Amino acid sequence: MSLNLCPIILFFFFFFFILTISRVGAIGINWGNTASHPLPPPKVVELLKSNNITKVKLFDADPLVLPALSGSNIGVTVGIPNTMLRSFNSSKKAAESWVHDNVTRYFSNGGSGVRIEYVAVGDEPFLQRYGEQFHPFVIGAATNIQAALIKANLEGKVRVVVPCSFDAFLSESNLPSKGHFRSDLNKTMIQLLTFLSKHGSPFFVTISPFVTIHQNKNISLAFSLFKETAHPHNDSHRTYKNSFDLSYDTLINALSIVGFPKIDIVVAQIGWPTDGATNATPSIAETFMKSLINHLHSKLGTPLRPQDPPIETYIFSLLDEDERSITTGNFERHWGVFTFDGQAKYQVDFGQGSKNLENAQNVEYLPSKWCVVNNNRDLSNASARASEACYVSDCTALSPGGSCFNISWPGNISYAFNSYYQQHDQRTDSCDFGGLGLITTVDPSVGNCRFSVELHTSQSDSLHRACYFQWTTLLTTILVCLLRFTL
Repeated sequence: MSLNLCPIILFFFFFFFILTISRVGAIGINWGNTASHPLPPPKVVELLKSNNITKVKLFDADPLVLPALSGSNIGVTVGIPNTMLRSFNSSKKAAESWVHDNVTRYFSNGGSGVRIEYVAVGDEPFLQRYGEQFHPFVIGAATNIQAALIKANLEGKVRVVVPCSFDAFLSESNLPSKGHFRSDLNKTMIQLLTFLSKHGSPFFVTISPFVTIHQNKNISLAFSLFKETAHPHNDSHRTYKNSFDLSYDTLINALSIVGFPKIDIVVAQIGWPTDGATNATPSIAETFMKSLINHLHSKLGTPLRPQDPPIETYIFSLLDEDERSITTGNFERHWGVFTFDGQAKYQVDFGQGSKNLENAQNVEYLPSKWCVVNNNRDLSNASARASEACYVSDCTALSPGGSCFNISWPGNISYAFNSYYQQHDQRTDSCDFGGLGLITTVDPSVGNCRFSVELHTSQSDSLHRACYFQWTTLLTTILVCLLRFTL
């Protein structure tokens, strides 16, 4: 009799095993291009594939990036910049045109195209510092993009989502049970969640433990890093042992209050910077990232969603970007798991197992030259010249807590000069600084303070990056205007 039961027992064991595995969310990564000299897209795709990264989230639909992803079998989220939301809110034709040019054109039906899974409407359009700049247009834009996907026979194949910022929800008492959406967003959130539920789309959200420890003195570094020694936070009969679970359940409670307690969640951005601020170092980032991924793989979930982790999680981010806005802090340009040139800063398992991360191969750099201060000149005006250089280039590593903060004067002047020189493609006149600059072939890097040599990029690529957003926004606006005059 017991032998006859064996196949049944094995069947149920296998069934529950598969069911459990299906709830282990995939781990992808964000790929941004806000860089003066971005790593060429084919190199980035090679980097993704060599590290078994199977999902990538983009912030736009860059026509240099999407062809590079063709045939890679990497799941892709394409993004619509915030500046386009007003146009798509007001014009179905503009939305249809965008979907045709940026989704249908590349979409893979099992062939060699791009495996586009989501269209992200906006890039955190609900950020509190944006005020009313974008969020009144989000629902209309999402609705029109969805209609365009239906018209293109892509409904159910490509889903529309809206990435929500970490400050869209909060708890004044730091207790998840008191979590709620910002009062100015309540109506919009209900509309958004209704839309997402209707079309089977998940809720995309940013969780930012690093920003949380800078804004909330009640959250310790150990608590953010999943340390067993961290002091737990109690909320009634629930105990929280890390910042991620605390933030996640604050969101769950906010969703429950507005009537959507069971909606699937995708953590669209989560990471830890490695420079530009206190506690932003590669070693701390490695600790956080390894602990986060272990936590996700454990399938423990959170107190409010046990055994129910996010269906997907996207690490922020793949590469450093030297032109990202630093409104939030100088660390914003240092989120990359890899440096700007595709070299791993630390080790983490994206699915490659015990192997170390693979670096980008055959990267092309500008010549090994640097711009430093000429110590034989009168340096009384050097600090002012360095400030001018930093105004238009990236000097965030010189920030308190940064990797170059402790280099002495005039080494910090040289760092500023070199940053400007590299950003301007090592042009001779970009190392003048009123006669204070000197071009050298001796690497001036000191300890952990790296004086970079920029990537070699073609002029056409540089012009494309500089003009992409302006042209796409302008063309969308022109299309809307023409449609208004012809209808």
